[in-house]
Amino acid sequence: MSFITTPDIAFLHRLADLADAQTLPRFRSALSVDAKFKEGDRFDPVTDADRIAEVEMRRLIEQVYPDHAILGEEFGRKEGGAHCWVLDPVDGTKPFICGIPVWGTLIGQTTDGIAKRGLMSQPFTEERFWADDSGAWHRRGGVVSRLRTREVPLAEAILHTTSPQGWRGAAREGFERLQEQVRMTRYGGECYAMVMVAAGQIDLAVEPSLQPYDIVALIPIIEQAGGVVTRLDGSRAEAGGSVLISANSALHEQALQLLAGAVA
Repeated sequence: MSFITTPDIAFLHRLADLADAQTLPRFRSALSVDAKFKEGDRFDPVTDADRIAEVEMRRLIEQVYPDHAILGEEFGRKEGGAHCWVLDPVDGTKPFICGIPVWGTLIGQTTDGIAKRGLMSQPFTEERFWADDSGAWHRRGGVVSRLRTREVPLAEAILHTTSPQGWRGAAREGFERLQEQVRMTRYGGECYAMVMVAAGQIDLAVEPSLQPYDIVALIPIIEQAGGVVTRLDGSRAEAGGSVLISANSALHEQALQLLAGAVA
């Protein structure tokens, strides 16, 4: 039986501390890198940092919340009750092995399938981004500030996607329609770019094919900062798939219209 039925954000920070202790010392170091199979991607790396960080987080969850479900990228799903932890120990393993600090540890918590709390840790830049019912927050150097998206028209928006390689066929046509309408498009920011929507630095982030552990932790951060997250069909994004993140609802509706039919 759980000690506490509903976890608070402090527990997510405890999990992040455990992950940071495993990921940061391995960043920009000699790594053991293996490849997993991923449809549409000829090289999907996994490192010892991914595996060990997830093991440590799962161990603490199972100690404190033994009746909770867990879904992790490296070790799959453990069934449980209404509460589920969704873990990506290193989101952005490719930049991780390249020494580029746009990766992060993603820790999400759902209740009855809805994302309630989320945290992204980037230990190299000493940053945490998180959200619960109180709002969305950023911490760096001991300074905590509230995250807010910004209000800009589509013509002034900054668009991000991790790689243009994921957009093919009708999906690429939709993506090209959108990027023709925005101020500029940038690539390669991974989960860090997504939290920059919450921080008011980027206005649209769209990805053609996400897994739940890629997005669940980010949903509360974006939503509590004033943004919108859905699949391209307008439904909730906890299950992953083709996902659009927008700084505000007006941008979101415009972007969805331009992306119509752009499901990879």
